[in-house]
Amino acid sequence: MMKIKIYIAVFFFGVTFANAQITSDENFRKPVSETLKKIETVFHVTINDDRGLLKGKELDYADWRIEPGNLAISLTNILAPFELMYFKQPDETYIIRKYENHKVSVDKGRERLDYLTTLYSNVSEWETRKKEIKACMITSFGLDKAPPMPKSKPILTPKRIYKDYSIENIGLEILPGVYATGSIYKPYPLNKKAPVILTPDGHFGDGRYRKDEQYRCAIMAKMGAIVVSYDLFAWGESLLQFPEQTHRNSIASTVQVLSGIRLLDYLSTQKNVDMSRVGVTGGSGGGSHTMFLAALDDRITVSAPVVMVSSHFSGGCPCESGRGIHLCGNGTNNAEISAMMAPKPQLIVSDGKDWTLAVPELEFPFIQRTYELYGKKDLVENAHFAKEGHDFGVSKRMALYPFMAKYLGLDLNKVKNAKGEIDESTCVIEPYDKLYVFGNKAENLPKNALKDIDKLYEMFGEKNNKLYEVKK
Repeated sequence: MMKIKIYIAVFFFGVTFANAQITSDENFRKPVSETLKKIETVFHVTINDDRGLLKGKELDYADWRIEPGNLAISLTNILAPFELMYFKQPDETYIIRKYENHKVSVDKGRERLDYLTTLYSNVSEWETRKKEIKACMITSFGLDKAPPMPKSKPILTPKRIYKDYSIENIGLEILPGVYATGSIYKPYPLNKKAPVILTPDGHFGDGRYRKDEQYRCAIMAKMGAIVVSYDLFAWGESLLQFPEQTHRNSIASTVQVLSGIRLLDYLSTQKNVDMSRVGVTGGSGGGSHTMFLAALDDRITVSAPVVMVSSHFSGGCPCESGRGIHLCGNGTNNAEISAMMAPKPQLIVSDGKDWTLAVPELEFPFIQRTYELYGKKDLVENAHFAKEGHDFGVSKRMALYPFMAKYLGLDLNKVKNAKGEIDESTCVIEPYDKLYVFGNKAENLPKNALKDIDKLYEMFGEKNNKLYEVKK
């Protein structure tokens, strides 16, 4: 009998507690999960905490934070105190995620673009905003504090000659002791002035040494361009100077921007380079830096950012978003930064399985609007691959080649087979070690090569405040 009595007592205590009136005595405190269930009922939506981020979380004045008639504000009011946010999914459900400064929902991206369209309605207003954003980007990256480029000669390897093109590797000292490393693909023979195409690397496996990068550079060289493929900071041969974890230092984005600018400075001194025709293209993180270079360097005449233009994602790596450039102009995004290329030719390549999934109906019309201010709407194009994912695959390359040929005056016929198809099989895929400028064992690494990330920051008058996780 005693056990039964205890059981009943506990049972009734549980019921009483569950139905207890919540009052100001407890600051109307409730589990967050309960308040979100109420939001589901009020707004007729489904909220999914599939990662258990709400477990054990309670909030003062929880139900009071529900704003009748406004789901977005209600969810924000509840989630923001815990540094959580929501994303609306294609099936109309809402998922809970940790707050990330570089990522918002597609709906939020749409709202931001709608707001940005209210800031300028003619070329004059847009040029004023563009000038403001550009000046802020220069300051945010720290480019205005960058030491002059050293006068040392670049390190160049002997050329390898293939059918219709050549390759040589380059180590260019862009800052005292800091070398940009890459490979230069040239038409062969090169007997007249040729356009330049920069190809900043992205976060793909094997970096600039992978097959699709070699195909792309070789094909465009065979078409008649001087193509420069170069490593990310603390990636590829740059790892000889700075360890892998420093790639996530914000200074990485500064060095990567400078790499493109100063490689272009060097190329501008070469006799066979036509600086009136300068292109830039890269995918993923290289797509970010394609947009940045196009926005910052007026010498760029043609741009093709691949799988990166988005209003709701600005790059998950500090080498893209670590310097706060998206705070410029009281808030911008990659779609607006892409629009800074207007009215010069631009190809935006997107796909259906990453953050560029909405480009055709969201970001592209926004960017077209800016081009239309100049009466040049036809100079921006979108190649969208709805069934593909995040890569620089063959279909994306096949969209790139005709665009570059059209606007840089390249000869597409030089890379076509008897069937009239662009044929990449004529390109030689080199082993990684052939693409090294400093040698297989770093035997050619200059003695002055800087290996101290703190001193790199000091060059810009800054201090390295990055905290590294210690691996045990």
